[in-house]
Amino acid sequence: MTLSGRVAVVTGASQGIGRTIARKLAQAGATLAVAARNQSKLDELVIEIQNAGGTASAFAVDVGNEEQVKATFKQIIAQLGKIEILVNNAGMTSAYLCTQQAISSMLKQRWGRIINVTSIFGQIGQAGQANYASSKAGLIGFTMAIAREVASRSITCNAVSPGFIETAMTSALTEEFKQAALKMIPLGRVGTTEDVANAVAFLASEEAGYITGHILNVNGGMHMG
Repeated sequence: MTLSGRVAVVTGASQGIGRTIARKLAQAGATLAVAARNQSKLDELVIEIQNAGGTASAFAVDVGNEEQVKATFKQIIAQLGKIEILVNNAGMTSAYLCTQQAISSMLKQRWGRIINVTSIFGQIGQAGQANYASSKAGLIGFTMAIAREVASRSITCNAVSPGFIETAMTSALTEEFKQAALKMIPLGRVGTTEDVANAVAFLASEEAGYITGHILNVNGGMHMG
């Protein structure tokens, strides 16, 4: 799979899953626009990508702020010429705002890949996290709606749904919780950010051109169906 010549935007790219996704897409040949609030972390990521032979630019933005999103996406298109791949790794509201701003470029080119990062808890729920689970479930509905709207223009819209992934956020959980979660994973291990990034890279590729409106589970079998 190659993404050579493609321009990709990754939101929430400064750390965790988003950071690994950005590195993976750059490794596959895409030119990256990495977006998040933390300018210094984005700058570090850009240097990391460039040192590995890739191409990337940093765009500091609060993707929950509509005016900032509009201005930033105009800046990305002015600087890089187009947007072909959008990875909505940040939250639900931002996915709507960012897709709204990126879609015109994809429609013009009659080619695009929109990939939303949801969560297993948007599929199975999570006690005590109704707000988080409902926002991630909403992202699944959003994925299917956009997939239907833009399919005739050769634009696909899919979601990746991670299960229990080892990140800075999950490392803060108690050992007891981690062991309980591990027992629920048929593959017997916690996932990595690389596992999620590999799935995103596939959905961004030409090889995934006949897949749209799909939720790709990356959860070690924790949830099936």
